[in-house]
Amino acid sequence: MDSVQLGDRVLALFEDGRSFLFKVQDGKLQTHHGIIDLASLVGKNYGSVCETHTKERFYIMKPRLVDEIYKMKRQTQIVYPKDIGFILLMLDVHEGKTVIDAGVGSGAMCAALARAVGTKGKVYAYERREEFKKLAQENLTKWGLADRVEIKLRDISEGFDERVDAIFLDVPDPWNYIRQCYEALNGSGNIAIVCPTTNQVQHVLEEISKFSFVGIEVWESLFRQYKPVADRLRPFDRMVAHTAYMIFARKVMNDWRD
Repeated sequence: MDSVQLGDRVLALFEDGRSFLFKVQDGKLQTHHGIIDLASLVGKNYGSVCETHTKERFYIMKPRLVDEIYKMKRQTQIVYPKDIGFILLMLDVHEGKTVIDAGVGSGAMCAALARAVGTKGKVYAYERREEFKKLAQENLTKWGLADRVEIKLRDISEGFDERVDAIFLDVPDPWNYIRQCYEALNGSGNIAIVCPTTNQVQHVLEEISKFSFVGIEVWESLFRQYKPVADRLRPFDRMVAHTAYMIFARKVMNDWRD
């Protein structure tokens, strides 16, 4: 069985649904349910039951990427997991693909892209703010994905260095960079753009129509969680409703020289 080692990242999952994500090392972690002696977890099997100093029970679990994203250190709005999965499929990102992440922010979407391209692919991330670049690098390193990503500190108005299979564009004014994205995409390449408001979507659609893109789609993802209680099954009272509009398109060639 796989057991906890010193330096592992572990999720402590309590019976009330609360969870805490931390690195196993010498020291103690204060929680709402009591103190966890971190070093005491070493050698225990994942999935095992442990207790805080107040005898509150919790399970030690391997954190999923979705756990890391929800609990990550961030300085920007992130792409939510409910949208990430759909974006990955629409971009057709898988082992060996090359992808540009334009506007890396805190690194949530970049991490999902990096995991999807595998060890044979590559993500080229562009960010113009030094503090965001540094935070994204820290997060990717923490999650063991930094070797799949090359982060460049540059304004994307200058264009991209690569020709790639897919582009994810997440900046406040994406319509200003459609030309740069078109030039960086391989033929039949996919682009995904996220916008929080409808007027931004309109600007993108107006601009993207000037280039040889086909299969243009606009989506909004609404996702509702239910309370897992069999005898009174009902939705949670609150939900993350609108997060972003997602625009997808595919590049075709408009000139034999492309």
